[in-house]
Amino acid sequence: MPEPRPPAPNDIRLRKILDETLVPPRWPEGFIMRCFEPADAPALHALLTEVFDDGADGPFDEWWPRVSGDAEFDPALCFLVINDKGRLVGAALCWTRAFVKDIAVHPEARGRGIAEALMWHAFAEFHERGAAHVDLKTNTVENPAAVRLYERLGMFEVAWEG
Repeated sequence: MPEPRPPAPNDIRLRKILDETLVPPRWPEGFIMRCFEPADAPALHALLTEVFDDGADGPFDEWWPRVSGDAEFDPALCFLVINDKGRLVGAALCWTRAFVKDIAVHPEARGRGIAEALMWHAFAEFHERGAAHVDLKTNTVENPAAVRLYERLGMFEVAWEG
């Protein structure tokens, strides 16, 4: 497994303790959540590329073998949100170690609670798998709205080492 990239300036690691504070996800009307299927890979890459727009994932032909070949990749831990037109508008790609690797919502679908529902769903899934907590990495400067969401969900900062 490749070493994760070192934290960038203003990156923080946040944690959610999986306890009695868990609530069921509430999916907005007109959106459904389903698990990943291999045919979804190009659309997932396109969504991540559009949302993050940092070029870090590289082209699909490099990204997909790297993601699907990672020892921590489990398609059952990749949650997709589809709108009423059948378009992928949100996703949470999680690693088996109870880590949310990527969470993305298309700009046109933001503000409806999709990211929050994805996070509650991920928390519930990891709780069912016996995890004590879920972690993720975010950037306080580049993504302050996400930091506010995560804090509202009860996440708090922890050391990089976990």
